[in-house]
Amino acid sequence: MAVFKNEDEVYAYMAGIFRRGLEIEGLADKLAGSGVVLRVYYTDPDAVVTVDMPNKVVETGASSTAVPNVELFMSSDTGNKFWLGKVNLTMAMAKGTVRAKGPVPKLLKLIPQAKNLFPEYKSMLQSENRQDLIDA
Repeated sequence: MAVFKNEDEVYAYMAGIFRRGLEIEGLADKLAGSGVVLRVYYTDPDAVVTVDMPNKVVETGASSTAVPNVELFMSSDTGNKFWLGKVNLTMAMAKGTVRAKGPVPKLLKLIPQAKNLFPEYKSMLQSENRQDLIDA
């Protein structure tokens, strides 16, 4: 069973953590400097999050006009586990749990920056009393 009840929850948390990252001084500039426009396609429930790092914009839904240069495909559960530090993205891609299109090395260079957001993500879930997502 999926950990998120609907796409709105996926947007609240999965897009929410990217928004936080783009607001943190220092980290936002590193992400923007990467040149990555990331689109993540989540399943179960279906949701699309586009992160235009150079312009520091996060959009939800399939109507984003940003053109991604890296795309990821994964379940919402996998996305949740990634932000909790429970999924190694490189291993998940090797196993096929996560599929990627585009210059993956560019994305992998951002993993150390993403790890800085793991405590932020957990804190966000705790502040919303979402222990179910933390334990998932």
